[in-house]
Amino acid sequence: MYQPSPELLKKYADVLVKFALRSGEGVKPWDVIFVQIPECAKPFYLPLQKAILEAGAHGIFEYYPDGVARHFFEQATQEQLTFYPEHYLHGKVDQMTHVISIIAEHDKYELKGVDPQKLAARTQSRREYMKRRTQKELEGKMTWTLGLYWTPAMAEDVGMTLEDYWQQIIKACYLDFEDPIVEWKKTFSSIQTIIDKLNAMKIQTVHVVWDDVDLTLKIGSDRQWLGGSGRNIPSFEVFTSPDYRETNGWIRFNQPLYRYGQKVDGIFLKFEKGEVVEFDAKEGKELLTEIFEIPGAKFLGEFSLTDGRHSHITKCMGETLYDENMGGQFGNTHIAIGRAYEETYVWEVSNLSEDQRKELGFNQSTEHIDIISTTNRTVTAILEDGSEVVIYKDGQFTV
Repeated sequence: MYQPSPELLKKYADVLVKFALRSGEGVKPWDVIFVQIPECAKPFYLPLQKAILEAGAHGIFEYYPDGVARHFFEQATQEQLTFYPEHYLHGKVDQMTHVISIIAEHDKYELKGVDPQKLAARTQSRREYMKRRTQKELEGKMTWTLGLYWTPAMAEDVGMTLEDYWQQIIKACYLDFEDPIVEWKKTFSSIQTIIDKLNAMKIQTVHVVWDDVDLTLKIGSDRQWLGGSGRNIPSFEVFTSPDYRETNGWIRFNQPLYRYGQKVDGIFLKFEKGEVVEFDAKEGKELLTEIFEIPGAKFLGEFSLTDGRHSHITKCMGETLYDENMGGQFGNTHIAIGRAYEETYVWEVSNLSEDQRKELGFNQSTEHIDIISTTNRTVTAILEDGSEVVIYKDGQFTV
């Protein structure tokens, strides 16, 4: 079975620790990094620990054994499902400077058949933890990043060999270069140029059209476009959080959604005044129905575009982190239902109340679910003076 070399994993760990965290600057001595890593990614444990120690930081590892999640959801009572370990979670937020979460699955469908309401209840019970963590991030006191470690089960699910799967990671993260961090800085600089141009345009509305979409979203002068912050590795997207109350139209998606150990494919959504009023799926509609019962999940939290010239990801990998950054002929478009990214507000947001954030059109939810399409789109921006400018076409930004 293919195994990435120690040298490759060391490069990968260095990208996450010494570059991605602190928004592209890397960690500093005495920083406290919480690392969440499952058992099936064990070969990545020591390289991550080494990178953290070399940086003079402190690592606290949360090591999750494989195969225990289903047992918990099947055996736990409602009280146990929603138990909130306040002292532990609040202490964690107080002490953390950064978080690294490694996505790896020994069984992609471990939770298949588990009641989605149980899964949602568990997520909802962590609402206060996520609120505190987000607040600390908005105050500039914490950053996080996601990385992927591919397993045989993940490769098999999309019909690839493990080696071919890892080649996507290697190319996407520049691990085939002598110094991947140098390449990442070049890419982030290029993406930032696009972001600066978009923000200078003062876009009020965007209209997304093609054979499988006709969607209008309000951006507004109080929003900014972001990207390339190191929050995800890889990350090639340019995104914003629209005013969720002003989303109208419909959209289809050609990429599957994996959530709660299940797969939803062939998704269709129709919005009126910000709310999903009609939806369908060729596969997994039952799960989609359950998701939309979660508070805030029927409203939009994010709109994102990826320029195909930046991304080296060429295949559907069955994991949102990579699929939402897929390149190819037409780049990709994705939206997220659920929680908005409030850092897209152009002014200070950390001191605003929850009601004030909602009044600004930032959707509130414990969920943030990305849904992706790699078909062609033309995106037209309507500016303050009413003029229209095409900003994205044939998988590339045109600004």
